[in-house]
Amino acid sequence: MQAAPLRVGIIGAGIGRSHAEGYAKQARVTIAAIAGLDDRSKTLAAQYGARTYGDYTELLAQPDIDAVSVCVPNALHHPVTLAALRAGKHVLVEKPLARTPAEGAEMLAAAEAAGKVLMISFNHRQRSDVQYIKRIIDSGRLGHIYYAKAYWMRRAGIPGINSWFVNKEMAGGVPLIDLGVHTLDIAMFLMGEPQPLSVNAATYAQFGPRGQKGSGGGRQQVVDGKYEVEDLGTAMIRLAGGATLHLEASWATHGPNGDDFGVVLYGSEGGAELKVVNYNNTNTVRIFYDESDGTQVDLSPNIAPGGGHADVVANFVAAILDGAPAVPSAGDGFRRTQVLDACYRSSAVGHEIRID
Repeated sequence: MQAAPLRVGIIGAGIGRSHAEGYAKQARVTIAAIAGLDDRSKTLAAQYGARTYGDYTELLAQPDIDAVSVCVPNALHHPVTLAALRAGKHVLVEKPLARTPAEGAEMLAAAEAAGKVLMISFNHRQRSDVQYIKRIIDSGRLGHIYYAKAYWMRRAGIPGINSWFVNKEMAGGVPLIDLGVHTLDIAMFLMGEPQPLSVNAATYAQFGPRGQKGSGGGRQQVVDGKYEVEDLGTAMIRLAGGATLHLEASWATHGPNGDDFGVVLYGSEGGAELKVVNYNNTNTVRIFYDESDGTQVDLSPNIAPGGGHADVVANFVAAILDGAPAVPSAGDGFRRTQVLDACYRSSAVGHEIRID
């Protein structure tokens, strides 16, 4: 624990803006510095009265920085987080934790060696509708959850057909890593963190290599034919205790979805559905169960919107200043990385892969 205020730095000013908005709501936090390679970092720093650095290592060298948010491309999560922990900073890292389990394990070990908090930003888990479903599950209303479906499906939304997102080395894969990791996390959180045992997965790249269905619309020229990731991935995940989870994620399909994500849970005593259409925050939850006389009941509770990055940041600050649990934990992020790594290995070999 340490005395307030907590002085934070933000590395990366894209999604880092959402982190800054969360920190600004915390009375015990000062946003001290922003690091980034473009003008977004200067704009963000000016908004919060923070210093700017072009090189993140300069930010990490500052003795008045206690903690950092790592909001950079996937390939940099591992080296930047290691550098921050070794510089004595607490770290909140954007999803995914890492591209591979080996990278993730090294990050967890570095946090333990440094005695610092390492958390991952699964912001959608903190949504008020997800937290509502979790309370319903914990009350026993749904009984044993034996099957679940988790999805994030876009009809057209490849984010930059010639950007780092479609570079296998930089991204590690996507959209399973980019979008599917969120709904995988929600499902595993709601199901009580069952141990993943094996994965049978397939990935497809039907549109990206042809320059179709980019987030900017229209057809684009793919430079040097380099579209190295999937635009749809699907997996069946076997879990300890006999449950199974079906996961699917797409950047591009010919289908009914716009930009929709959700989780459907089937329990022995009831079921639940989270359905978020184009990021809406209302009428997203349905609960299903039977009365003792067999009458079927469908509930659509009125849940006030809330949660997200602000709640993740609040948990991070409380973990550092108050010794509260670091939730979502880096361990959760590591387990998600194990599953996604198994998905890509399974797709490559064309059969089920066991998770060590």
